[in-house]
Amino acid sequence: MQRYFVRASDVDQQKQSVTITGEDVGHIVKVMRFSPGDRIICCDGTGNCYMTAIQEIRRDQVNCRLMEKIHDDRELPVHVTIAQGLPKGDKMDLIVQKGTELGARALIPFTSSRTIVQLDEKKQAKRIERWNKIAKEASEQSHRSIVPEISGVLSWKQLLKIADQFDLALLAFEGERVTTLYSYLQNLKGNLKILVIVGPEGGFSEEEAAEAGAAGFKSVMLGNRILRTETAALYALSCISYQFEQIKFIVGKN
Repeated sequence: MQRYFVRASDVDQQKQSVTITGEDVGHIVKVMRFSPGDRIICCDGTGNCYMTAIQEIRRDQVNCRLMEKIHDDRELPVHVTIAQGLPKGDKMDLIVQKGTELGARALIPFTSSRTIVQLDEKKQAKRIERWNKIAKEASEQSHRSIVPEISGVLSWKQLLKIADQFDLALLAFEGERVTTLYSYLQNLKGNLKILVIVGPEGGFSEEEAAEAGAAGFKSVMLGNRILRTETAALYALSCISYQFEQIKFIVGKN
């Protein structure tokens, strides 16, 4: 069933109504060709989703009636934030889209010594607006109950300072040949906050790896092969999903 994200303020519990505005109005009318009485799912972006019925379609808004709250949790049992070194071209679009589908809770773009892309304030604002739109559409497609948060671009020094905000902070480093991602995941419980840092095309320097270690990050290898920057984050998210959703689902059934 088609799903749309609205602002929490657009959900009126007292009136049992939801108001949809913006580009989604055109999608409802021109693409999906919905009519009054059709049912759609509306999510407020904070984890609450509702079955609704369209009541009224106007030029600039669609009014829906709340029918029931949906209890269908599709979020990862752990909160994963991906810090991604800014890549060239449109690679970040792919990382945001697929990272959202794979369950990332937030994405932090950053610059480091080997980052090639340089964004001024105006370009950064346009990119973040685009990435937020991609994340919203990917959340709707994958039936998530939240839209990942896309932060502003951090510097390497700013990124190092946020390690203590997470239960586990990891650095995907191609120079690490001993410690695996699995070694840290195997004993973790759910509902923890994990940060995974992925470098740009050139990866990290030895100096940056040392700085990350001093800041509290654990260096890990992502398999025996060197992955492209747009592959690394998706690999890490897939491993985390397998550990916390697939394996534990099978164990739980047995």
